[in-house]
Amino acid sequence: VHAKEAVAHGKQGHADVLVKHAEEALSQVSQYALETHPTANPHVDEAIKHLNEAVAHGKKGHADVATKHAEEAVTHLSEAK
Repeated sequence: VHAKEAVAHGKQGHADVLVKHAEEALSQVSQYALETHPTANPHVDEAIKHLNEAVAHGKKGHADVATKHAEEAVTHLSEAK
C-alpha cells in the first residue's frame, strides 16, 4: 500500500511525501522478507533495491526518478506474492 502511495505522490511531484511512503514500504517489505522468505526472493530483493533508490532520489527532490523506482518496486512486489 505504501509503495503505491509513494508512486501516487511522486506523480504529483511530492518528493517529500514519496520519501515517507517509500521508507514505510521499505520497512514493511524488509520485515516481510525476514518473516516469510528465509531464502532470498529475487522479486523482494529487487523491490527493496528500488525502494532504496526511490528514497535516495526523493530526498534529492528528484520526484520523477524516484517515482520510476517506486513503480518498479510495486511491480516486483506484485510478482513476489
